Amino acid sequence: MALTKKPVTGMKDILPAEMQIRDYVTGLIKETYKGFGFSPIETPCVEHIGNLCSKQGGDNEKLIFKILKRGEKLNLDAAQAEADLVDSGLRYDLTVPLSRFYANHANELPSPFKALQIGSVWRADRPQKGRFRQFVQCDIDILGDPTYLAEIELIQATTTLLGRLDFKNFKIRINERRILKAMAAYSGFAEENFDQVFIILDKMDKIGLDGVENELVESGFARESVDKYLDLFRKLEKQEDGIGFLGEKLADCLPKEVSDSLKNIIRSVEATKAAEFEICFDPTLVRGMSYYTGTIFEIEMAEFNSSVGGGGRYDEMIGKFTGLNTPACGFSIGFERIITILLDRGFEVPKSAQKKAYLIEKGTSDEKLCEILKEARAERENGSQVLIAWMNKNKKFQKDKLTQEGCTEFKEFFNRD
Repeated sequence: MALTKKPVTGMKDILPAEMQIRDYVTGLIKETYKGFGFSPIETPCVEHIGNLCSKQGGDNEKLIFKILKRGEKLNLDAAQAEADLVDSGLRYDLTVPLSRFYANHANELPSPFKALQIGSVWRADRPQKGRFRQFVQCDIDILGDPTYLAEIELIQATTTLLGRLDFKNFKIRINERRILKAMAAYSGFAEENFDQVFIILDKMDKIGLDGVENELVESGFARESVDKYLDLFRKLEKQEDGIGFLGEKLADCLPKEVSDSLKNIIRSVEATKAAEFEICFDPTLVRGMSYYTGTIFEIEMAEFNSSVGGGGRYDEMIGKFTGLNTPACGFSIGFERIITILLDRGFEVPKSAQKKAYLIEKGTSDEKLCEILKEARAERENGSQVLIAWMNKNKKFQKDKLTQEGCTEFKEFFNRD
């Protein structure tokens, strides 16, 4: 039986042309984020199953690629439950591993600690354009800063990066989990039902206000609570200062510093932004991860019908490891979706070092070959990229392919030279 040459469903091979773009974007990410003081770290792709299934990752916990125990620990005959078979899994994001990392190394790190992580994650999701089962995430996080300076810096760094990639007129939608909870409490929903209410609210952009109303009623919530809840959103549509309106309306269940902090974030980002974008308050923004405790934000682009990045504050996650809560806030860009948009645009990596190709006729003597290798070494020392290859019979086709890979100059070496 022949081996399968196609990759596993939801995963992909990456050809050189795309790899050049990915390498360029990765380099720009590191350069930009290091300029904001973020330090690169790395965590293992395999994580303890108990950490991954700690009820902090929302629906992503249903999408974990689980790993069987190895060697003598794997006893299929005696296994009665999944826990007897599985002890680890592939990480579904970078936030859970970062929290474990910080809990393990906090004494060796500065405070606050600004982390940059780029790495593959895995989710057993339904593949579609820009969505894979193995994909790269790029996260920046600030750990140990309880103030809104962390949110401002994260948004500044991320939007600066997008500006350097020539993204314009995108939108940063921002909200606060405590505002979401205050709106639900004000309307009379029980706290144990908040998550269900938010899941329905999160569909607002797809089903509209009427659709949200129908789903809340169909879910068995009291008509009085549903009407009071949706009335808040209808009144918000008429407000120039939605945050100020909610600050006054929800004064009995929302601390004033929450709305003040959100206003300050928006005002500061607007005043200091280095790219063309809009930051706006969106009271319907939910974010699916249950670990968020405060500010949440997402990147919206007209070129993609889904979020291309997001994040927020998760002050309680590290405490799951240490017993002591640590302020934490992070922002993740959708690396694969950014790459997808750039490919659709026909993006080309800015030319830097000149790329040359040395084509050598087959049968060239060893002595001549050594001379060519020395010449290539001298070119590389002067800053050029030099590719060396044997000359094909169909030289035109060979040159066409090398041109597609960025070669701008060719030098041919023949036996008779």
